[in-house]
Amino acid sequence: MRTLCSDLPAATGRVALEGWIHRRRRLAAVTFVVLRDRSGLAQAVVTDPVARDQVSELPEETAVRITGIATANAKAPGGVELTEPAIEPLGAPAQPPPVELWRPTLAAGLPTLLDHAAVTWRHPARQAVWRLAAASLAGFRSHLDGAGFTEIATPKIVGGSTESGATVFALDYFGDTAYLAQSPQLYKQMLTGVFERVYEVGPVFRAEPHDTARHLAQYTSLDAELGFIADHRDVLGVLRDTLAAMLDRIRESCGAALELLDIALPVVPERIPVVHFRRALELVGAAPEEPDLAPEHERALGRWAEATFGSEFLAVEGYPSAKRPFYTHPQPGDPRWTNSFDLLFRGLELVTGGQRLHRHADYLAALTAREDDPADYGPYLAAMAHGMPPHGGFAIGLERWVARLLGADNIRCAALFPRDVHRLRP
Repeated sequence: MRTLCSDLPAATGRVALEGWIHRRRRLAAVTFVVLRDRSGLAQAVVTDPVARDQVSELPEETAVRITGIATANAKAPGGVELTEPAIEPLGAPAQPPPVELWRPTLAAGLPTLLDHAAVTWRHPARQAVWRLAAASLAGFRSHLDGAGFTEIATPKIVGGSTESGATVFALDYFGDTAYLAQSPQLYKQMLTGVFERVYEVGPVFRAEPHDTARHLAQYTSLDAELGFIADHRDVLGVLRDTLAAMLDRIRESCGAALELLDIALPVVPERIPVVHFRRALELVGAAPEEPDLAPEHERALGRWAEATFGSEFLAVEGYPSAKRPFYTHPQPGDPRWTNSFDLLFRGLELVTGGQRLHRHADYLAALTAREDDPADYGPYLAAMAHGMPPHGGFAIGLERWVARLLGADNIRCAALFPRDVHRLRP
């Protein structure tokens, strides 16, 4: 029976470990073999001359089984090591990796890490990054499951764009033109009319030619939509609790990863501070007719929120109608603004959310005002004609979330195999 490296400290007698040779250190009379598996590292002490010669023929990253006696040693990882080991290769000797994975830190640049991602993700510090992402996904799902949401899976090949005028990836669909979905927005709204509360985790595709450190052509979107709301503040409340649950899951399951990465997790305030878009423009010294916030504005607002509220999160609500999709609910009493928000985290937009239109007549008016053809949204509009409740939702970009947790200066650090304007492989 296999024993994991993390379980070795509690093991006795002869045990078998399976994993990769992380490092070999050959001294005059002994060779130390450090094994790595999904749970961590363990050490085997090789003194037999024949076994030492065998180890010299098994490079780092070779997959092996090591059977030996669990022996206490305060200097070994976890205080226990394997003695009298027998080493069995589980495959051919590994070729030299593009970077030295046994070193505590990776000195390679980002292009090298991405070009050889299948290997460089083996490094413990790189693995720790995705463990934060995986825990975030688990926390997202677990919290929304407990809050009465139903997980859905919507099409990623669609007949039109989610937002009129947006750039999409086109493809041939049995002789017809189809597109990769920019988001599950229209489908999750329709399914709010079925299940009331829905969420989805899946890829979304944006054919926008951004070559920046904060954009990807494909990323993982954590979407939620809920019905029977009063306005967008109800959505913000659910978002707040969801983010807190995601952080709680990271704290519960990623202690070793957090220590390895040496990062401090944020605290989500009980009430996320909110500022209206008009006030946000004043705070950053922007012209009142500006239709959106620039990255430098977001950074300035992040500093202001931390200084004023002690919060790394800030919601900016009331974005101009001209800059929001047609399905966005206007602000009551002043339709220049909307019941929508962006959530800034550490000075960067992390989440877009808000209240949607839910009356069929309002959709027809909104599309006509933008000179869009309602016929292009036939099934979607039909759902709105059959008793849709007031509803709204949000979407979190997973890679951007993890990158902000890390304090990374490039979102690609948090993507397993990033896709951007230059990268289609690996």
